[in-house]
Amino acid sequence: MKAKDLRERSTEDLRELRGTLKKDLFSYRMKNFVNQLENTSLLNKSRKDLARIELILSERGEEGAKP
Repeated sequence: MKAKDLRERSTEDLRELRGTLKKDLFSYRMKNFVNQLENTSLLNKSRKDLARIELILSERGEEGAKP
């Protein structure tokens, strides 16, 4: 996801997306641990997307980077 696209989303939508990405990242980590994850680039992509969302929320003054 691009930061430009994320900035156009509402704050509530970003919060939901953050929760979804956290769950997905956990799932990817577990699959990677047991060697079932075929596309390991998903780990880095998810981590970076999560960081982008955290940054945008902290810029907006919402509950920010670290819950």
